[in-house]
Amino acid sequence: MKLAARIATGLFALLFLAMGVRWIVDPAGAAAGLGMELLTGLGASSQIGDFGAFFLSGGAMLAWAVRTGQAGWTYPPAIMVGAAAVMRTLAWATGNADFAAQAIVPEIIMTAIFVGSARLRAGEGD
Repeated sequence: MKLAARIATGLFALLFLAMGVRWIVDPAGAAAGLGMELLTGLGASSQIGDFGAFFLSGGAMLAWAVRTGQAGWTYPPAIMVGAAAVMRTLAWATGNADFAAQAIVPEIIMTAIFVGSARLRAGEGD
């Protein structure tokens, strides 16, 4: 079971890193993949910088958890992804956005996988 958790964490690390790189090499495609249009000017800078940082840092932390065996490194990405689900829900609840179940459900699942992996693998690399 610990091996499966490590493999899942590694696959998510690769996915996140690839998405982060896509914000660098194909920001319009990355935005479209998340249901957005690429903004212009300072808006594009914020969009590319914030989303790129989210995915690259999350992927780096997940990769570090796999590489070092320090499963606790999966908690920060879990917090980031879980917070994204909360913020999407709040955006809907306050009338500022449509309800994005197609994004919220996977984010909740990822959060559960990251936390579960960290708990299952606790103490591995300490």
